[in-house]
Amino acid sequence: MSSLTALFMRDFRLAIRVGGGGGIGVLFFLIVVTLTPFAIGPDLALLARIGPAILWLGALLASLLTLDRLFTADYEDGSLDLVLMADTPLELAVAAKAAAHWLTTGLPLVIATPLLGLFMNLDAGASAAVALTLLAGTPALTFIGLIGAALSVALRRGGLLLAVLVLPLTVPVLIFGVAASNAAIIGPLPFGTPFTILCALTMISLVVGVFAAAAALRQGME
Repeated sequence: MSSLTALFMRDFRLAIRVGGGGGIGVLFFLIVVTLTPFAIGPDLALLARIGPAILWLGALLASLLTLDRLFTADYEDGSLDLVLMADTPLELAVAAKAAAHWLTTGLPLVIATPLLGLFMNLDAGASAAVALTLLAGTPALTFIGLIGAALSVALRRGGLLLAVLVLPLTVPVLIFGVAASNAAIIGPLPFGTPFTILCALTMISLVVGVFAAAAALRQGME
């Protein structure tokens, strides 16, 4: 556990010290949400109706910006080889890196959501509902992104391939995240049904993403 804690703290401190990860994600999130009213027009009712979908889509695209940082830096400086040769199970090491990545890139998107909801004419309750669904769903985006990041770590210009691999896999998370947000705001479906499915998708992606990423790293680094 001490080695996992050290790995987690290393990735967490590097993300904060180097900067750019969470800040760029939130800035991109802000740009997407800010430009939407200019494209849609001054229809406040329409903005409020599509607001949850725009916030979720912006968070999804923003999360893609930093997925390549999961393993690329470790691969370039050789520390990924040390992680592979360590006694700690690779699956736990991958999970620790994913947790540090989400705290520095995914959580800032959740925190920024109530403020950005004002741009979409959402009241405090609606913005809180969207933030809650993002809190439950953005970890799934990170753990799904683990698979693409592990597959593309040793490839040049793997960022484009990463987006192509990850985006189709995130569609169920996007569907049920928006459905849960809309259910909490306008109904008529109960909020619990899509939100429970969203939480289940997050739990499934945690298990599948960690083991698939570890297997891809073992094969790719041989």
